[in-house]
Amino acid sequence: MELTATEAWTSITTAAREVLPEQTIRTWLTSTEPVALSDDTLVIAAPTRFAVEWIEDKYGDLLRQLVRRELGQDMLLRFEHQGSSGRVDFPELNSGTGDHDAASVDADQWSDTAGESHTAGESHRPRQVAASSGRAVGLNGRYTFDRFVIGNNSQLAAAACRGVADSPAKAYNPLFIYGDTGLGKTHLMHAVGNEILARDPATQVAYVTSEQFTNEMIAAIQGGRTSEFRQRYRLIDVLLVDDVHFLGNKEGTQEEFFHTFNSLYDAHRQIVVTSDRPPQEIPGLQERLVSRFEWGLVTDIKPPDFETRIAILQKKAAEDSLVIDDDVIEFIARNRKASVRQLEGAVIKLLAYSSLTKREMTIDLAREALGPRLEDEEDRGPTAEEIRRRTADVWGVTVENLLSKRRTKQLTVPRQVAMYLIKTQLDLPYTEIGGLFGGRDHSTVIHSVNKVEADMAANADFRHRVQKLRDELGRR
Repeated sequence: MELTATEAWTSITTAAREVLPEQTIRTWLTSTEPVALSDDTLVIAAPTRFAVEWIEDKYGDLLRQLVRRELGQDMLLRFEHQGSSGRVDFPELNSGTGDHDAASVDADQWSDTAGESHTAGESHRPRQVAASSGRAVGLNGRYTFDRFVIGNNSQLAAAACRGVADSPAKAYNPLFIYGDTGLGKTHLMHAVGNEILARDPATQVAYVTSEQFTNEMIAAIQGGRTSEFRQRYRLIDVLLVDDVHFLGNKEGTQEEFFHTFNSLYDAHRQIVVTSDRPPQEIPGLQERLVSRFEWGLVTDIKPPDFETRIAILQKKAAEDSLVIDDDVIEFIARNRKASVRQLEGAVIKLLAYSSLTKREMTIDLAREALGPRLEDEEDRGPTAEEIRRRTADVWGVTVENLLSKRRTKQLTVPRQVAMYLIKTQLDLPYTEIGGLFGGRDHSTVIHSVNKVEADMAANADFRHRVQKLRDELGRR
């Protein structure tokens, strides 16, 4: 009797349960769907491109052996991404091959006929976005606003990027985003370009790293094509420049970028740049460039707090159809604090460890794969109780006063400071902090943290007092 695609795939996955852990089956194979079966090919759809690559890489050979065993013949087993209705898929342009950086774009690509389709480079390279009448160079189609998790660490930056996408060259121009690596600056920058292009396909959008800008300028000088180089960049509608701090101490590149900036700004074109530090702290950056970067909005992205890390992990699990228990997600969130990239790396490492050891993805496996909790590994600072006690001492009150329901200014200020320090020093969940202060609601803690931050920005004496206390706690 001739099998259907569903019957064939059911037979294969049933056989796979004999050799693969149930966690692996649930995480990677349960969400797949057979879509076609011919004489020599079985086509299986996976929910994400990540899932396609993972299944092919980790289980492809095994599954093909099971195809031969269960169906009695050698067949081509092909996995395909079944698409996502929630995101626009753009055509691809050539991102180059060989030794080019993942974000680099060949200079000749700028002079291609708009709308031409090119073969993509290696599968891990960013997808280039194009439009029928406009141009987008270097954009990664995966980086969109709906894939970015907004937390307290990134609210202003995300809102500013939305504003730029809604009204290019009108809301914030230039927009300067700074922060440590792996926090989402590049994601937001690409999201701006993708959103603008989706709204107006005629827009000329270009993403470039400062290193790439430098290399293209050098090549243009050596080849006698400086006028062509300048024309390419100065006719762009939206210029996105990543890692602008690398322009420091490069006098010639800064000179060229300065004139490019002026030309675009005067023509009411949008400029977005990112850096690992604010403009005035970039070593070797000319004062006139610092001044221009500060013409618009300068905003930062901080490391995500605990709640945001949880949300990031949950979103990644949902997007990639991963089955990860809540206690495992919480463990990763407590174990990896520095960046979004670190969180994603921990998930990939844990998945690989689970697959290689053929064990369920439990909290014990996570601790084994990722190491013990950072809080258990070493003494990383004061306890919440010590923060409460020391804050009470500095403000001349008692810990019992901080826990009481009284709301006099004499008690409200140190109570808010203590909540702020516990959140910033220990990164405990808001609900847990509220419990440390007489069972207060998490919204009270959020208000307290925001109030202290606002008062520190407005009052230098208050800021110095809080910072001194924080430094003393760090030296305990």
